[in-house]
Amino acid sequence: MSIPKGWGCLTILAPRNLFYMRSNVLFGSRCWMIRFSAEILFKSVSFRLFGGKCDNEDSEPSENELLTNLLSMGVDVDMAKKRQPGVFNRTGINEQDLKMFLLSKGASEEVIASIISRYPRAITRTTENLSKRWELWRTIMTSDLEIINILKRSPESFFRSNNNLNLENNIKFLYSVGLTRKCLCRLLTSAPRTFSNSLDLNKQMVEFLQEVSLSLGHSDPTDFVRKIIFKNPFILIQSTKRIKANLKFLQSTFNLNNEELLALICGPAAEILDLSNDCTKRNYANIKEKLFSLGCTEEEVQKFVLSYPDLIFLGEKKFNDKIDCLIEEKISISEIIENPRILDSSISTLKSRIKELVNAGYNLSTSNITLLSWSQKRYKAKLKKLNNG
Repeated sequence: MSIPKGWGCLTILAPRNLFYMRSNVLFGSRCWMIRFSAEILFKSVSFRLFGGKCDNEDSEPSENELLTNLLSMGVDVDMAKKRQPGVFNRTGINEQDLKMFLLSKGASEEVIASIISRYPRAITRTTENLSKRWELWRTIMTSDLEIINILKRSPESFFRSNNNLNLENNIKFLYSVGLTRKCLCRLLTSAPRTFSNSLDLNKQMVEFLQEVSLSLGHSDPTDFVRKIIFKNPFILIQSTKRIKANLKFLQSTFNLNNEELLALICGPAAEILDLSNDCTKRNYANIKEKLFSLGCTEEEVQKFVLSYPDLIFLGEKKFNDKIDCLIEEKISISEIIENPRILDSSISTLKSRIKELVNAGYNLSTSNITLLSWSQKRYKAKLKKLNNG
């Protein structure tokens, strides 16, 4: 007796001898007899119980096979599953193709394993898709090695999208509005999501920025767009609403005319435009409150922030703790206001440098404090001179 098609995966336990099953309940007066033999049943039971497949299923590598392959490649499977678990339930996995492709571009096996561990979606891309995307990136980057270095830092930047047509259209558009290859390279390395935006979305932002430049009296909207995007590569992935709110905040808070605002956003305050407006207001209010408590005037506070607008990125606790640390070391608030960049340094760096300088005989209350914000190399050279002097 043949088993009906599709029953191959049904597991039925039966005695070794033939038996008969009768039923006159479901089918009224008609009786049906179904004969099963242990021989037939054991042949038809699916291999699925043991990780196998039915004959009528498509042949796809099992998850166990995929995991074995990834482990042999040095991939941190636990990390990969934690980051993107859905990848392991998908068909069309191309881990070996991805490996061969990246090896051909100069990536090491260790780098490939790291890429897949941190961004496992990479193994779903086809060789054809990868080749086209690489070709498009090479219209911006000067070498394969540059791309490999970006993938080491941020695999998502390359593998996040597989829409190569959208990428190509965005590259053409951004070139057309005056952005240089250097600027596009900066966008790819810092804000790769720009190229995942729809073309229309990028066009809207560029048009908005051109309108802003004209409203502030800039004579060359293309030059303005180029400057502001180079200064702030994240601006194309922000909303126009956020940028409008921050422009309004800067102009009203610091009583700036159009020319002053233009100079500020094309220079030191460019990055503030994509900060949450609530965060901008909250952090500035805290700076004012803290400096007022130390005897500063409104004019001094504004001068302090305008001389180094990055201060607005400091949250309440971080800003207050740094100010308190410096005051405790007998550094005057007037000195801090004159040298706002020292607040870039971490609390631990400030404390260790102050201790080292005091031990070397350097009087911070009467000497220049800018060395608190110097690079490690420059600072160590100065400290060595002090100790030897």
